[in-house]
Amino acid sequence: MLVAALIWGEWVHCSASRTARRLPSPTAGSRGAVVPLGFGNRAGRPNAVNRWRARIAVRTARQAEEFGATVTIICSGGAVHGPQPEAVLLRRYIVGRLRWRGPIQVERDSSSTWENVRNVLPLIEQSDWIAFASNGLHAAKARVYLARQRPNLAGRLVPADDYRLGEMTWMKPLFAAVGLAKLRAVFHVERSGD
Repeated sequence: MLVAALIWGEWVHCSASRTARRLPSPTAGSRGAVVPLGFGNRAGRPNAVNRWRARIAVRTARQAEEFGATVTIICSGGAVHGPQPEAVLLRRYIVGRLRWRGPIQVERDSSSTWENVRNVLPLIEQSDWIAFASNGLHAAKARVYLARQRPNLAGRLVPADDYRLGEMTWMKPLFAAVGLAKLRAVFHVERSGD
């Protein structure tokens, strides 16, 4: 049963990543923003999920640089469950542990994915492309929210490098179940016109 759940979690996340890869990729000479979305963090150091999202952000940014793009990482998230904003913890980990040396900014007031997207709008609206760094289902929700909040920016979305077989396997079934339910709710609202 446990093995089946782990395989299912990997399959769901792989499928979400494959779907996102239908989006265009960054191009040479373009300027882009990679936005790691913070996750509730109680302690003064980033938890496993925030470290995962930070890794996704940095490898996405580095891959874009290999394409010849200029990248800014914009960490987003407030102090939802702990004393420090998630964005600050993400930034510290990205710079300190992952050795990112490019431009980095923080948005430290968001308390939900909707707010993450809304609050980074002033920081991303001049970008040629935008990638949300999180697990594939959560990033998909952020892309839907961006399309709702600023439809003119939806065409600038690019995929993040968000899937690695075996990375966070133990968490993927939970994030798959929660992510699918939340995406279903998001699209239900969209279809019903609310």
